[in-house]
Amino acid sequence: MNPAGPELRDIHLPADPSWWPPAPGWWILAVLTIGLAVWFGLAMRRRLLRRQWRHRIMSEFEAIVGDDALRNDSPRLIAQLSQLLRRAGRLIQADAPSLRGKAWLDFLDSVLATDEFSQGPGSALLEGPFQRESTGDVEALLDLIRRWMKQVLDRQVPHV
Repeated sequence: MNPAGPELRDIHLPADPSWWPPAPGWWILAVLTIGLAVWFGLAMRRRLLRRQWRHRIMSEFEAIVGDDALRNDSPRLIAQLSQLLRRAGRLIQADAPSLRGKAWLDFLDSVLATDEFSQGPGSALLEGPFQRESTGDVEALLDLIRRWMKQVLDRQVPHV
C-alpha cells in the first residue's frame, strides 16, 4: 500500500459520437426535404407545361387570325378556328372534340357560363364553314373565341 493513497488515473472521456447512423430527427428532416423538393419540381414542371401549351395554342390562334388569306375567306377561317377550339376543348373534357351540333355549342357555353356560342356569334361555328360567305360577325366571333381560350388556358393543364 502506498502511504500517499491510491494511484489515481486521469479521467477517460468517451469516444466522440459517430456521425453514422444519424439520429431519427435527421432522417425525418431528410425525408421531408426530399418530399418537398419532389413536390416543388412537379409543380414547376406543371407550370412550365401550362405555359408551353398556352403559348402554343394562343400563337396558333394568332397565326390563324393574322393570316390575310384566311381573313378574306370566312368559311375557311371559321373552320380553322373550330378545329383549334376542339383541340383546346380536350384540355377540359377528353371527349369534347366528338361533340356535334348544339351539344358542342353548349359545351363551349358552359366554359364561359354564357349563351354566346349557342345564341350569339358563336353559332357561326356550326354552319359557317359550309357556307360560301359568312353572314355572321367574324370580329365578334374572334373576340368570343379569344375570351374562351384565355378562360380555358388559364385554368387547365394538359394531362401528361
